[in-house]
Amino acid sequence: MSVLFLGSCIGYSGEPMRIGVYSHSTNSAKAAQVVGIFTNILTPEKGFQIQRVDPAGIRSGVLTNLNVLIMPGGSGSKQATNLETSGREAIQQFVKNGGGYVGVCAGAYLASSHYPWSLNLINAQVIDRQHWARGKGNVILTLTSFGEKALGHPESEVEVYYAQGPLYGRGTNDTLPAYEELAIYKTEVAKENVPAGVPMGVMPGTTAIARGEYGKGRVICFSPHPEKPFQPIFHLIENGVRWAAGKDPIPVSETEWAKRPKPGKPEPPVSEE
Repeated sequence: MSVLFLGSCIGYSGEPMRIGVYSHSTNSAKAAQVVGIFTNILTPEKGFQIQRVDPAGIRSGVLTNLNVLIMPGGSGSKQATNLETSGREAIQQFVKNGGGYVGVCAGAYLASSHYPWSLNLINAQVIDRQHWARGKGNVILTLTSFGEKALGHPESEVEVYYAQGPLYGRGTNDTLPAYEELAIYKTEVAKENVPAGVPMGVMPGTTAIARGEYGKGRVICFSPHPEKPFQPIFHLIENGVRWAAGKDPIPVSETEWAKRPKPGKPEPPVSEE
């Protein structure tokens, strides 16, 4: 499938942003698939340099060579378990010292201040924890005016794929600043795709994309999946990573957006397990 990479910066010059993409999978093909999704978006031509990082590497200090850590989808609790206490502390210290953290779905659960295994990087609680398995499908996000600028999106709404990500609400950790809300859920997963017993009407209005500061570092969390290759909205993840690295966003023009290809068919999710 031919995909237009919106928001690209062809001819980038200067020091590349060194990005680590986490995977704890012992299956090399699955690990390569997880990392490959981000490698295909965050290219050298745009100023990014990607490498895989695993729990052992994080515990042994690999983060000191990076600008940003991406914690992708999967299971937040299993990420925490595989990192172990020392790995989680290494991530906290990395961000506190000025590193960037980008959490997507599971990585957003991990970054929250909600669970015993959470990293407490962003002052967010998870709403409706009992019904976290809400289903999968495309939803509409409403970007705040601040979010439009921060993510370089030319419109106030965007369609994105959702797969059991956290519904963020304001946290109660008074040691952390309040997060900045970049996008909220306007719609929710279609009723026929939702597991039995999951209440409708909870998802709209909750935070879908949030960012905040932790020490000297920056944290941005995406509940949905803007990195999925079947949807042409890669600029959201690009600009999220740029911000985490201390760089300015590269906006997508209305002309570029009008030429975007139509979203393709969702692919089976990549599992770390």
